[in-house]
Amino acid sequence: MTERRRSGAPDHTPAIAEFEKLREHIRGSARAALGITGVQGVPPLRETVRHAGVGWYPLAALGLLVIVDEFQGYGFFVLGPEISRTLGISAGMLAALVALKTVAMTLAALPMAALVQRRAGRNTVAVTTAFAWSVATMFTGFVAGAWGLLLVMLADGASSGSVNAVHAPLVVDSYPPAARVRVLVAYRSFAQTGNITAPLLVALLVGAFSFTWRGVFIVMGCLSVLVAVVAVRLQDPGYGRFDANAVRDVVAGAVGDRPGTVDEDVHLGFFEIVSRLLLIPTIRRILAAFAVLGMAMVPLFTFLFFFLEDRWDMGPSARGLFFAVMPLFSIGALAWFAPRGEAMFRQDPGRLVRLTALFIGGGTALLALAIFVPAFWLMAALFGSALAMLGLVLPCLNVAMLSIVPPRMRPHASALAGMSMSAVGGFGGLLLLGGIDRRFGTGGAIASLAGPGIIAALVLFGAARTIGSDLDRMVDEMVERVELDHLRARGRMPSMLACRRVDFSYGQLQVLFGVDFTVDDGEMVALLGTNGAGKSTLLRVISGLGLPSAGTVRFGGADVTYVAAERRLALGVAQVPGGRAVFPTLSVVENLRLYQFSLGRDRRARERGIETAFEAFPQLAERRSLPAATLSGGEQQMLGLAKALVLRPRLLLIDELSLGLAPIIVAELLEAVRRINAAGTAVVLVEQSVNVALSLVDHAYFMEKGQIRFDGSSRDLLAREDLLRSVFLEGAERTGRMR
Repeated sequence: MTERRRSGAPDHTPAIAEFEKLREHIRGSARAALGITGVQGVPPLRETVRHAGVGWYPLAALGLLVIVDEFQGYGFFVLGPEISRTLGISAGMLAALVALKTVAMTLAALPMAALVQRRAGRNTVAVTTAFAWSVATMFTGFVAGAWGLLLVMLADGASSGSVNAVHAPLVVDSYPPAARVRVLVAYRSFAQTGNITAPLLVALLVGAFSFTWRGVFIVMGCLSVLVAVVAVRLQDPGYGRFDANAVRDVVAGAVGDRPGTVDEDVHLGFFEIVSRLLLIPTIRRILAAFAVLGMAMVPLFTFLFFFLEDRWDMGPSARGLFFAVMPLFSIGALAWFAPRGEAMFRQDPGRLVRLTALFIGGGTALLALAIFVPAFWLMAALFGSALAMLGLVLPCLNVAMLSIVPPRMRPHASALAGMSMSAVGGFGGLLLLGGIDRRFGTGGAIASLAGPGIIAALVLFGAARTIGSDLDRMVDEMVERVELDHLRARGRMPSMLACRRVDFSYGQLQVLFGVDFTVDDGEMVALLGTNGAGKSTLLRVISGLGLPSAGTVRFGGADVTYVAAERRLALGVAQVPGGRAVFPTLSVVENLRLYQFSLGRDRRARERGIETAFEAFPQLAERRSLPAATLSGGEQQMLGLAKALVLRPRLLLIDELSLGLAPIIVAELLEAVRRINAAGTAVVLVEQSVNVALSLVDHAYFMEKGQIRFDGSSRDLLAREDLLRSVFLEGAERTGRMR
């Protein structure tokens, strides 16, 4: 049992150990609640939806919106040659306008995700933007030149950002996990229906009613407005309506207690969420696959319409009919795949990702093959088969991606996927195909897409290996939040600082391995170990200067794992870095004034903090106007400690307090640390000197090779010669070198 220095501090080890065992016991049940059952059987979709009591309107409304969202883009693709001749714009310029529209759509998705990250309002964003892109589609018919076309393309792209940011997360949150793959596939089928409706509408309006390309866009804009009106009753079901609540109920059943609320005490900001998502290995691989896939898909249709005109002499009506038929292949494939993909995901998500990799590689290979066949019917069959395989990719990647991230982060993940595919991949593909088109023609440009497709497939095979562990990691985080809620309900408050199973890497070099580290309110502990053991790295993770690749950091029970360092300072976490605790060119008082800004606008409190620091360190008061660089090493460490007196943190992290200082100076600094701790601040002291550290604390941790090897009283640590010998030898070698 861990001994604590402060007699009044509670020991939470039994509660923590209890829930560590509980987590292992209920992980399987929690995965099943999220739809990962380990078996292939799936209940009928209609029965699943009826049992959940949600109905079909959310899927239908979002599906109709994504259909009309295709109008402007497909109309532009089909009528590209006519628009080019009327406005005097080259094919390359049209492709560039499409790329700019794609960038606008991608960038708009990010602020939309930020807008809805704290409160549910995705339905309002979806409907409002639908009206906006309807107007942009209508005004496409009135443009008189390249600049006007650019404006309507940007407006349509910016409003279409909601499709990337909120549509898929809304679908996922509106239906239970047992229906997740099938409803996403159904949503994708609506999108493919839009791919039929738009070119067919163009063919009908141009061929049967002799509309010009301008009239086509006006009609499509009016139809889009009508669909937006139909979708106004769309509601936001809330984040994790089925996911988080299901896990909550599983934990509640396991502990035999009333269900608590699953929420985070510290809400992450937009960039904190993005940083957290990019630390998930599967997400990184899926985003990379989206980028490579975007190189193939985003500029494809612009070049494909010119290929049909040049190679097969097809006019606008014929091109419209051709692309009205192509999505039928995708819709048939989606209908066949939906129950099979659901069963595969429920049994093993990795299998679904591997199959998706095969879809990408096979689809792009068929596109390249279709360019060179001599028969029109064979070319059409190959194109249809390729688009059918590629049409299965988006729902598969969406379900894999959105199932391993917390519910509130799903809009951000969707927006990042859109950015990877459209902006990163789209521009890359535009450069690739544009250069090849000039040298080898449109057919050669399309054939070159097989290369990016194979690369994307290889990247996804890597994601298939990591998705299982990333899913377990998300489940553990959700379970931990519920566990802490139950602890609070029982009056068993968690430790002030609790690091659980923390991993950290510098690039490919892993430094921390499953570190568990706790500090109670007002406690002072020592963190010991040899050079390179990971002590300073652990402090960086606690203070927010480094984000872990796995595990959690909780402060006062709130999850701060991915909260930025400046926000942790406001919460009460401060660090004195070893040898780098001051700004050398600023004066002593200027250093302290920099720290005091975190106290807000209370000027009296700020000045009082500085005076308190000068009272504690009279030497600093005498040198208040001197640059910090002119201070001695001991005085600079005093200045670093003085900021703790200014900030009054709840937790102070001190790295290498005694490094390179004379014993008499070290004694003064240790006394200052005692005073800071006596005032109520918890202290974590990282020290190379065992004697210095253990003269100050009774509770110590010992690290070796990135792992905690000892957690207990300093008295017990002194008895562990196997651990301390390396530290004493290292200190002796350092002393010998100094001599």
